[in-house]
Amino acid sequence: MKKLLILPTLGLAAACASVISPTDPGSSASTTSSVVVYSAIGASDAIGYGSSAPCIPYATCPDGKGYVQEIARRMAAAGKTVTIQNLGVPGAVLSPAMQTLANQLNRGVAVNFIQDEAPFVRTDSTIVTVFAGGNDANTIGSALKAGYGGSDPTTWANQQIAAFRADMITLVSAIKTRAPKARIVILNLPNLAALPYAAGNTTTEKQILQQIAVGLNAGVNATTNSGATVVDLMCDGRAYSSSIFSSDGFHPNDAGYQLFADLLYPATTSLTTGVPLASCSFMSVY
Repeated sequence: MKKLLILPTLGLAAACASVISPTDPGSSASTTSSVVVYSAIGASDAIGYGSSAPCIPYATCPDGKGYVQEIARRMAAAGKTVTIQNLGVPGAVLSPAMQTLANQLNRGVAVNFIQDEAPFVRTDSTIVTVFAGGNDANTIGSALKAGYGGSDPTTWANQQIAAFRADMITLVSAIKTRAPKARIVILNLPNLAALPYAAGNTTTEKQILQQIAVGLNAGVNATTNSGATVVDLMCDGRAYSSSIFSSDGFHPNDAGYQLFADLLYPATTSLTTGVPLASCSFMSVY
């Protein structure tokens, strides 16, 4: 039996929360507490865009097909009572600076993680998941195409990558300050140049997108030094199968979100996890 609890709104970054009671109260649990407060920071991924049942931002969506909803259902099946707070908004980027850059390119980004999501994470959160960088990488790539790199596009791109790394540390710090008891689990990026949506790009464009994705990914991986757990998508071959993507070649489909849940769920329920690889063949496809 599922119960739903709708919380009052708190401005732009307000979220409704669904409370899912355990479907099998007698089953064993992977963590010591039977109560989980799960806050998700993300963009369109967090609402399951591209799946057969995407959610409306901030809405209670217990039957959604995204990884956030799937993780919560798995926790409930393991005997937990789970409260979900989904802060994901399509198009969101990591920082105010990246949001400004995106909107200079007419990308219509309304939200960034640092200002509009992290400050609204529930203070009693026990789990916070983050998936960052996809929209940022595409913004940087679009800016380079628009000439933002000038005569030295490599240096300009590396400056954006360095800023992203610093901003990821800022995000993790903000989450820890807001919800000091939360376990922070971050899914890193795949090599975006190897995804179906980039198939029509020139080799040079793919090389640039690869440079950006791998560079941003290093910034994600560095958050392990700040106490976050990073789950490795970049070096998982399953992340590059065309069968896990929706028709746009960028957003996951139902199978893709199941893969996200398969990767993230163990890290949200166990203190023993692996670490992301520093190098693998998927980082240098082009």
